[in-house]
Amino acid sequence: MNFAGKATRIRLLDIMSPQMRAFHMSWFAFFLCFFAWFGIAPMMAVVRKEMLLTKDQVGWTIIGSVAITIFARLFVGWLCDRIGPRLAYTGLLLIGSLPVMGIGLSHDFTSFLLFRIAIGVIGASFVITQYHTSIMFAPNCVGTANATTAGWGNLGGGVTQMVMPALFALFVTSLGLSTAMGWRMCMLAAGGVCALTGVAYYFLTQDAPQGNFSQLRAAGQMPEKSANRGAFWEVCKDYRVWVLFLTYGCCFGMELTLDNIAALYFVDYFDELKNADPMVAVRTAGFVAGLFGLMNLFARALGGIIADRFGANWGLQGRVRWLFLAVFCEGLALMLFSQARTLSVAIPSMLLLGLFVKMSNGATYSVVPFVNKRALGAVAGIVGAGGNAGAVLAGFLFKVQSISWPTSLLILGVCVTIASFFNLTMAFQEDAVAAKTNTTPESAPVPPPAGLELVGVAQA
Repeated sequence: MNFAGKATRIRLLDIMSPQMRAFHMSWFAFFLCFFAWFGIAPMMAVVRKEMLLTKDQVGWTIIGSVAITIFARLFVGWLCDRIGPRLAYTGLLLIGSLPVMGIGLSHDFTSFLLFRIAIGVIGASFVITQYHTSIMFAPNCVGTANATTAGWGNLGGGVTQMVMPALFALFVTSLGLSTAMGWRMCMLAAGGVCALTGVAYYFLTQDAPQGNFSQLRAAGQMPEKSANRGAFWEVCKDYRVWVLFLTYGCCFGMELTLDNIAALYFVDYFDELKNADPMVAVRTAGFVAGLFGLMNLFARALGGIIADRFGANWGLQGRVRWLFLAVFCEGLALMLFSQARTLSVAIPSMLLLGLFVKMSNGATYSVVPFVNKRALGAVAGIVGAGGNAGAVLAGFLFKVQSISWPTSLLILGVCVTIASFFNLTMAFQEDAVAAKTNTTPESAPVPPPAGLELVGVAQA
C-alpha cells in the first residue's frame, strides 16, 4: 500500500513520531516473541532427561516448533491488509502468550509436543513487524528499517540462549526449585511479558503515518477491505514471490534451525562439553549458541543497509544481486561450520555463518516491499512462511537416525549454495522504466500530506 508521510530517516532517539514509535515497538515485540518462541531450546537437555526423549522425539519437537508458523504467517499477512498491524500484533501477542505459559503443564512427550507446536504461532509476529515498518518508511531507507527491526527482534533468539539457562539456574540453585519446576517457571515468565507487551502495542502505536486503518477507511483515504480480495491470488501467481519464499527458507530457515539445535549440537558433538558437568555444559552451550543469535545486533541491519546502497546505485536489480551474493556465501559458510570438530574452530565458523545468514535475511526483506505494494501483507506473509518451511524441511534431516547432525548441516550447506542462483532470475519492470528516464524509482521521495508535522524524522 502507498501511504504519504513516510519517514526518510531513522532517528533512534525519537519516540514521539508515529513512524519511530512503530519502529521501536515492532522490534521490541518481535524480540520478546522470539525470546519466548525459542526459550525452551537452551533447556532441552534438561527436558530430554526429564521426559526420556529419544533423538526422533527431539527431532519432532524441532519440526513442531516451526511448522504451524507457516500457516500463521500466511494468515497474519492477509490479516494485516484488512485490520492493520496494530490490532494484528495486539491479538497475536495476547493469544500467543497462552501456549508459552501453558507448556509448563506438559508431562510427557505428547503434551510437550502439542504445546511446542502451539508456541510456533507467536513466530508470525515477524510478518507484522516487517509490514508495519514497510508502511512507515520511504523506499530510500525501508530496507534498513526492515532489516534493523527484524534483526533486533531476532536478537531474542540469541539472548534467550543465554538468559534462560541463567534464569533456570536462579530458580533451581537460589530459590530451591526442582529442575522440572525450574524450566516451567522460566516459560511462565516469558509468556507473561509477551501478554503485557500486547497491551502496550495497542496503546502506543498506530497503523500508518496518518492514523489507523479504520480511521483512514472511514475518511476515504484508503480502499475498503473488499478491495484486497483478489490481491492474495495475484501475489500467488508472481514467480518472484516464490523465489523469495525459497530464498528465505535458505536463510531464515537456517537461522531457526540453528536456534533450535545449537545448544544440543555443542553438548552432543564436542568433547569439551560432552564430558563436562551437566549444569556447566548446559550453561556453556547456551552461551556459545547465543553468540549466533547476538549477530542480529548488527548483521541483519547491515544486510539491509547494503541492499539500500545497491538499490540507490543499480535499482531493484542491484538489491537482487546483493541478495544472491549474501545467500551464496551463507551456503559456503554453512558447509565450513559443519566440518568443525573443536570449539576453537566451530565458534569462529559459526559467527561467520551467522553474519551471512542474517545479512541474507535483511537482503530478502529489502526486496519484499517492491514486489506488490497493493498486497504488501500477502507478500510479506508468504515469504515469511518460506523461512519456516525451510526450517521444517531441515528438521527432518535432524531426526533421521542414520544421518549425523554434522552431515545434515553439510547437506543443507550444499542446498543453500545451489538455491542462491534462483535469485538471479528475478526481474522488475520498474528498472526498465528507470533506465529509460535515467532515474531510480525506488528512491523517489513521497510528498507528505498537508499539515503533517513529524518530530525528529525527516519527511519523504
